[in-house]
Amino acid sequence: MNHLLVAPIVLPMFTAALLLVLHRAPAIFARSVSATATLGLLSASIGILAQVESGTQLVYQVGNWPAPFGIVLVADRLSALLLLLTGLLAPAVLLYAAQGWDARVRYFHPLFLFQLMGLNGAFLAGDLFNLFVFFEILLIASYCLALQGLLQERLRATLHYAAINIAASSLFLIAVSLLYGITGTLNMAHLAERVAQVRTEDVALVRAAGLLLLGVFSVKAALFPLYFWLPALYSNAPAPVAALFSMMTKVGVYAIIRITTLIYGAEAGVLMELTSPWLLPIALITLALGALSAFSAGRLATMTAYLTIASVGTILTAVAIGGAAAFSAGLYYLAHSTIVIALLFLVGDLIGRGRGDIHDQIHPGPQIRRAAGLGLAFLFAGATVAGVPPLSGFLGKIMLLHSTEGSLAVVLVWTVILATSLLMLAGCARAGSIVLWNVTDPLPSDPAHAPRAGEWVALAALGAYSLLLVLFAAPITRYTDETAAQLLSPSSYIATVLGDEEREGLVRPHRAGGSR
Repeated sequence: MNHLLVAPIVLPMFTAALLLVLHRAPAIFARSVSATATLGLLSASIGILAQVESGTQLVYQVGNWPAPFGIVLVADRLSALLLLLTGLLAPAVLLYAAQGWDARVRYFHPLFLFQLMGLNGAFLAGDLFNLFVFFEILLIASYCLALQGLLQERLRATLHYAAINIAASSLFLIAVSLLYGITGTLNMAHLAERVAQVRTEDVALVRAAGLLLLGVFSVKAALFPLYFWLPALYSNAPAPVAALFSMMTKVGVYAIIRITTLIYGAEAGVLMELTSPWLLPIALITLALGALSAFSAGRLATMTAYLTIASVGTILTAVAIGGAAAFSAGLYYLAHSTIVIALLFLVGDLIGRGRGDIHDQIHPGPQIRRAAGLGLAFLFAGATVAGVPPLSGFLGKIMLLHSTEGSLAVVLVWTVILATSLLMLAGCARAGSIVLWNVTDPLPSDPAHAPRAGEWVALAALGAYSLLLVLFAAPITRYTDETAAQLLSPSSYIATVLGDEEREGLVRPHRAGGSR
């Protein structure tokens, strides 16, 4: 078995436990330990990606119990891509937080690491129950991180977020119970086999369970009309937390992709293409409303929160279109949007910090220190998220538009993508010109509010990631093309997880609900 698969879960878990025990240690100790752990996670994610790059799926059987009886961790191209994206984002966010903000927050480092554990575990979980478990781990950590400071608006937003996700988790358990009661398994590879063989009288229940799961994952991804929790939470969360949260919506997107291509995919018989009637219009509405709300936002953080929603709409538009080209475009855009959204949250925080009492509100204010550098960073991030050529956002959207060739919705998709790109560009230009150029007081702000060296390095790292998506677009798109092909042909995933011998004994018509 490949023991490297447990590293993205075990490393942050034990490091967080250590930091909880030694919570009275100096701040430099917590920062050093957290930095070591995040760099270790990045190394592990690179190692996993190197192993799956050839098309191999890695399986780790916890306790050496074979699937579907035991817990399995599974890494394929999609899992490895998201692990790497998390591994790249974490050190930049941690470096930004370590410039002083983390010292004012109790237990920041353990919570940060538990959040990483939940994210990585969700990407590696091979069964629905452990996907639920890792969802809950990352959600509990996110509740605590979002509450830091106990400001009134932050408290209200977090309580709404917690209530909505508790309700969603309850629906998740109901859906899982339905599937287990009918198929007798929760292992996703085994479910793919069982769902394709489900009895006629059970089809409606299995479809209902699938729709419940997709509703739950739509809450996590912030898809219309279930995104109303996100703007208030992300715009009021501390900037390093909001930047890390840019990865959190991608867990919902990942789960939608996994369910629709594996369990309810092309080999699911009468239950195939569960999302085909409704996902495309809802994704386009999410994109349109996110872009329109970003254009009219009153704060930089609120604008970035709505751009997060718009990015989810763009990715799921690609998923709804279907086909290898569309999936590839969606995965490229997922990587781009996660990085640039995190960059915008951090840049907006630095701009707001230098404007005194008005913070990041989009109206005229005092001159800020290092305005030229922050202006260039905001210009780069805004142009990238809007899709200005030749930046990564432009490449992702061009790939998506090309993937619509032959689709019945080609005119609608092109219209919405181009119109929302123009809205995003206009919204970022409006915000930047008002905040950075319309100065009411020419005197520079307090020197203590100027960006620190580590914060500049964090911004530079995220900007460099975005540029690397352009400079290495050919190998990256080749990887996403192969990932899309692997997702659309799930038979190798199923065979790898179940194994040939187990598959021969387990793949058979299911005749009695809950029995093997």
